[in-house]
Amino acid sequence: MRTLKQLIPAVTVSDGAGVKIKRSLGQTPQLRLDPFLMLDCFGSEQADDYIAGFPAHPHRGFETVTYMLDGHMLHEDHLGNKGHLKSGGVQWMTAGRGIIHSEMPQQESGLMRGFQLWLNLPAAEKMKDAAYVDITAEQIPLAHPADGITVKVIAGIFTFQQQSWAGPIQGLSTEPLYFDIHLTAGHHLTLPIPDGHHALLYPYEGEVKLSSEQQQVISTHHAAVLSTTGELSITAEQNTRVLLLAAKPINEPIVQYGPFVMNTAAEIEQAIRDYQQGKLTSGHNPSTIKLHSAS
Repeated sequence: MRTLKQLIPAVTVSDGAGVKIKRSLGQTPQLRLDPFLMLDCFGSEQADDYIAGFPAHPHRGFETVTYMLDGHMLHEDHLGNKGHLKSGGVQWMTAGRGIIHSEMPQQESGLMRGFQLWLNLPAAEKMKDAAYVDITAEQIPLAHPADGITVKVIAGIFTFQQQSWAGPIQGLSTEPLYFDIHLTAGHHLTLPIPDGHHALLYPYEGEVKLSSEQQQVISTHHAAVLSTTGELSITAEQNTRVLLLAAKPINEPIVQYGPFVMNTAAEIEQAIRDYQQGKLTSGHNPSTIKLHSAS
């Protein structure tokens, strides 16, 4: 069974134009989990905590995954493409060689809650054309493998006994798994994760217990970094919602400067020059990622 290697409590920070978020991965360069660079959880019923949103900003060299639990945001890029991200939906964006985009709330009150994950790209893919897709809640498989267990399968394949459910995102070089697992009190789930994949759990409602010799409890808004081999086995003693993220490590140097993530300092300097000279995104038009079809 997978065991606990590190526990990272989320801390409250501000990003964008003043959006309050809870950051676990990415607080410092040392608090990453290759290929995951950053995990932010945003959530508030107070408009002042999110209304300013994330005005236009650049990215290069990695992917961003925005999962909206509750609320409505509008994504726009530098070419005028627009996409609406609503409750239960996901936007999966590959920044590649460069994109300039904004994410702005389309509500003035009420709950806005969700996650943004930064997923690194290998050197061979950092300068490919940008691409993204808006995935509606209806396009995400909802697995009910047993009583008291529900799993939203965003990326990868969720397997339980002789059954499997394939998420809309497949075929990426890091082979990511992105599951939103809902367990009712007293229920237990064991699932396979490919050996060698780095993996973490992030409970955002309730808490889970690792069913290993440690019997370690993972509290709300803590990122639990797991060992790299074996199955995952968790138990909920209360109603719990927890993210499982896993992916194949890239094992390459990381040099980050804000929204640019490359392999060398020289590549970062080039990204800054390209942005300042208006060349960050030149020569390409962001395309649409093709979704995996469950059929």
